[in-house]
Amino acid sequence: MPTELSVGLAELPQDPALQQGIGVIAPFDFALDRELWRWVPDDVSLYLTRLPMCTTPVTVAMAEAVGDRRPVRRATRDVLTPEPAVVAYACTSGSFVNGAAGELVLRRTILDSGAPLACTTSGALIEALAVLGISRLAIATPYIADVTDRLVLYLAEHGVVTVASDGLGLLGQIWRVSYREVIEMVRAVDRDDAQALFLSCTNLPTYDLVEPLERALGKPVITANQVTMWAALRAMGRSAVGGGALLRADHLPTTGVA
Repeated sequence: MPTELSVGLAELPQDPALQQGIGVIAPFDFALDRELWRWVPDDVSLYLTRLPMCTTPVTVAMAEAVGDRRPVRRATRDVLTPEPAVVAYACTSGSFVNGAAGELVLRRTILDSGAPLACTTSGALIEALAVLGISRLAIATPYIADVTDRLVLYLAEHGVVTVASDGLGLLGQIWRVSYREVIEMVRAVDRDDAQALFLSCTNLPTYDLVEPLERALGKPVITANQVTMWAALRAMGRSAVGGGALLRADHLPTTGVA
């Protein structure tokens, strides 16, 4: 006789067949998959894919290469099979390097490739600043000056004043930056007239620093991975998991980018 199997379905977590998912397009050198997952509820899956490898160091030229429409179109199609609710382009420099128009082209490319909804890290940053009412920002980046300058110009296009900026001048292996180095960078760049501070680059580890830095500075601290996952989940009508003023802000979910 077969053994009778009794399973209390009501006691199990949500059925995996009902899961929601986010497609994530990351640069070829992205090394912080786990950090993205930490911002996401347990019942939401991430479907990650990488853009093609580029031998160029982390310069303006590399940012332009990872933001090129052709590989982004291909990467979008790579993550559509599991039917994500939204596709997120998880690269800050690749989404700001060509300005506001370039960021819009990226989102349009993702949507035109079949994604139901789309967001980018730099677009998410602007959305987050609007939610928080921030117009004066200090920015800390791991980049060389030329790349950081492009971020300043991008913010200016959206009416955001950069009161101070500083970069580590790195040309690669940004994921190896320590929390201590991030804290020192923040200390160097913060100004009294900055309403908030932004830590750029999805390859910069920041998850555990958001709340301690906010307590120390007395102002919102926004990070690239935080805003990327926040915006993707917001487009789905969901909330990100973790700390920070942005996640505590009272706001209504959007319906994604058309």
